[in-house]
Amino acid sequence: MTWQVMPTFDGYEEARESFEWDLPDEFNPAVDFLRKHDDPSRTALRYEPPDSDGGEGGDGGGALETYSFEGLDDASDRLAAALAGLGVEPGDRVGVVVPQKPQNPITHLANWKVGAVSVPLTVLFGRDALEYRLEDSGAKAVVVDPSVRETVDEIRGACPDLERVIELGDWESVTGVDEERGGATTHAFADLLEEHDPGFDVYDSTPETPTAIMYTSGSTGPPKGVLHSHALWLGRAAAAYNYFDQGLAEGEATLWTPADWAWGAALGGTLFAAWHHGCTIVGWPREGFDPEDAYDLVERHGVTKAFMPPTALRMLMSVDDPEGEYDLALETLASAGEPLTPEVVEWVEETFEDVAINDFYGQTELNLVVGNADSWFETRPGSMGKPFPGYEVAVLDPETREELGPGEVGELAVKPGDRRVFFDEYWGLPEKTAAKRTENGWFLTDDLVERDEDGYCWFVSRADDVILTSGYRVGPMEVEKAILHHEDVEQAGVVGVPDETRGEAIKAFVQPATDDYDPETLRAEIRDLVRDRLAEYEYPKHVAFVDELPTTSTGKIRRLSLRERERAAE
Repeated sequence: MTWQVMPTFDGYEEARESFEWDLPDEFNPAVDFLRKHDDPSRTALRYEPPDSDGGEGGDGGGALETYSFEGLDDASDRLAAALAGLGVEPGDRVGVVVPQKPQNPITHLANWKVGAVSVPLTVLFGRDALEYRLEDSGAKAVVVDPSVRETVDEIRGACPDLERVIELGDWESVTGVDEERGGATTHAFADLLEEHDPGFDVYDSTPETPTAIMYTSGSTGPPKGVLHSHALWLGRAAAAYNYFDQGLAEGEATLWTPADWAWGAALGGTLFAAWHHGCTIVGWPREGFDPEDAYDLVERHGVTKAFMPPTALRMLMSVDDPEGEYDLALETLASAGEPLTPEVVEWVEETFEDVAINDFYGQTELNLVVGNADSWFETRPGSMGKPFPGYEVAVLDPETREELGPGEVGELAVKPGDRRVFFDEYWGLPEKTAAKRTENGWFLTDDLVERDEDGYCWFVSRADDVILTSGYRVGPMEVEKAILHHEDVEQAGVVGVPDETRGEAIKAFVQPATDDYDPETLRAEIRDLVRDRLAEYEYPKHVAFVDELPTTSTGKIRRLSLRERERAAE
């Protein structure tokens, strides 16, 4: 039996009392994910290209691709050798702007074999969002999907540390590549693999070695880079074992999520958690989410465990009698990103004969720490669940930091059994890093909750202004800054408003710079501007024009007043 960070427990109380973090002295996630398994020839990844019909080379034009653990080891060895040859050294940051394609995890694995730090980024980002994160992280190289190559070329001048761009494809498909390779700064991914051999000498690392910089949503300021060490992936794998109901036995589970692999719960809590436990992941890059296509995929690949954001679950509810229409092997649905409403839980219970629905909670900084686990205790619809083994939680008075009792609303605070499974620091922000932790070792979440007599946590509200829309955390300041690029906009304030499908929708209150404007034209231009500069999911669904915006004495937008105005209008 290969080593796993989370053993199996018969009951929740036993797990809480018995589990201890037992991290190895030496640890490289690339070795853990690929080289420890009993049968390295087993399938680790089943990938359906965008033009595939799901068959083994069917009429869709793109054959299903399968990758074994040893095949991924070979490919990441080759890329690691290529990165080293291009001057990437231990500690350098390498951006990864690739959707659910094999090259995404291959790049992360190669980075860790070299000793580099990954910067996961989504292809949904526009120019401003990518520029900020690549420049702030000081990325030396970036691996990009062809869909974002043009955007990256536009921002290279603003990213002085960015020396190398590696585009998916071969030399013939990648434009601007120097055939002689002499001083080329743009490279073809496939050619780099072809030009190098496997057998790379993996960088000696430990659980404390830097592994990734993941960016927060930037709710009250610019997005913050969250630096994690390799222990992050063990924390995520342990959590996944719990919210997937201890059903990740080696070689027995197939996992899938529609969420972008740049998102921490998808990358660490689904993709790499699957590989830590020796299971199979399905990769299926799509621009949108179609519930019938999703059911087809789950049936086709025999998916047993799925991480589904609440928005996706609500869309799945539109299909009548899925168990009658599809031959499903589903055992567990896990969900996070926004509170899971009781009607979704009830729909799962009424629609599926034997499928558990487990909501869980985490943060970019603090791992996945609270959740429901059907194999341990009853799910209470609407609750966040209970703390996972390896973590203590408390509800603190936001002002005094004193611990509050059951039924009292306060800020959720978390203390890990091993400090290393939480973030190391905010990149370049030591004061903000220090403010995240109390003198007693509690890490603060900025989320207000209450805890009932049985230990379940219930989400009340956010202490900051972050918007949870379609499972994504969106910082209003970034959206506001994008809107202000429009020459006809004087000021903008952005908040989240209730939305039946998305959980929350983004609403922008806009103060025009002139009285001479056409509302419909300006509204459409604002939406297009945000889509272009940030991401598709960050555009304001609602745009209201106002004569004046509420501000503080220092001129900051009072988003609380905007939310109160919105509630009063309901």
